[in-house]
Amino acid sequence: MTWHEQRVREMADLINGFPFDSATFADQGDVPLVRIRDILSNQFQTFLPAESVPESVLLRNGDVVIGMDGDFNTIHWVRGPAALNQRLCCLRSNGRSDSRFLAYALPAHLKVINDLTYATTVKHLSSGQVKGIRLLAPDLDEQRAIADYLDRETAQIDALIAKQQRLIQVLRDRRVSVLDGIAREAGEPTTRLKYLYRESGIANHPGEEVLSVYRDYGVIPKSSRSDNFNRTPENVERYLLVQPGDLVINRMKAWQGSLGVSQHRGIVSGDYEVLRPIGDQLLPEFAHLYLRSARMVEQYKIRSTGIRPSQWRIYWAQTGMLEVPVPDMAVQHALVTRASEQTSKVDTLIAKAEQFIELALERRSALITAAVTGQIEVRGEVV
Repeated sequence: MTWHEQRVREMADLINGFPFDSATFADQGDVPLVRIRDILSNQFQTFLPAESVPESVLLRNGDVVIGMDGDFNTIHWVRGPAALNQRLCCLRSNGRSDSRFLAYALPAHLKVINDLTYATTVKHLSSGQVKGIRLLAPDLDEQRAIADYLDRETAQIDALIAKQQRLIQVLRDRRVSVLDGIAREAGEPTTRLKYLYRESGIANHPGEEVLSVYRDYGVIPKSSRSDNFNRTPENVERYLLVQPGDLVINRMKAWQGSLGVSQHRGIVSGDYEVLRPIGDQLLPEFAHLYLRSARMVEQYKIRSTGIRPSQWRIYWAQTGMLEVPVPDMAVQHALVTRASEQTSKVDTLIAKAEQFIELALERRSALITAAVTGQIEVRGEVV
């Protein structure tokens, strides 16, 4: 078997996305719009009327879609006709390549470009860089054989990962149910949140660790997770200082539960709300438990404003008016202790499932690399 070095421009035609006018966006419509945030998503958020979509930028099954900003994510498109938005491009086979092989082989080359590209904020990829990528590839029949092999093997791995992801969701739902039940026992008296916390606008601490707010974890160091694709700008002087005990709210995603009381000192984006406790009426652990409960998240959802969910926001003027219980400190301690006892086993199972997924993804990546570089013989492997 002979492999030859080829440029992408020799293997496929490149089509650039189109800058659709946001005035045509709709929550429902004829043609889904693929934006850069949708590459790795399973759902479309925006649609367009069919008459506004030029035929030249209509995706087809089999195209290879590439994000031109950020981490240059790539996907083999199999989700039917869709409009290709700006900051994206797609590769369409010209008959000299198997698009599935390209989709498997390109991420490693795009990562090299990403690693070698300097940018203070978001990195950008040009269509010329994509077309100029050189990669070793066998003849078309062998590309198809490799793609068939990887389709089968990765499907098995993906099925195992999906099973673990479903398990994690079940466990998280159980955890939420347990915690919400405990939170309901907090009872009286109640006080408006604005009398328990005040806004903090302290900034200009660029040397502090960057924190992020997760729906499932609360406030944690951004570096502790590998699935946060938002780039931190080089200049973080406007980031807000967070101290242990502060309540941090993601204004855009509070309605999804993205808030929490921090155990860490660090800084967060100025788009977040940082609230400092007034006095010691609430045990930090109890505040974290109650303010993230399902009943409170529903209140954030009701009070968020915006044209569509992707644009919803809630501000302190609304959040501060919410009533929260302030039971006796002994009651708060008891509720927190019981919550910890009842969720510890669930958290252990979630951690094990997440570790399985991490190892499976590593196996998947190694398998693809070996196949698209000719390190393994796939002819005898394809059933």
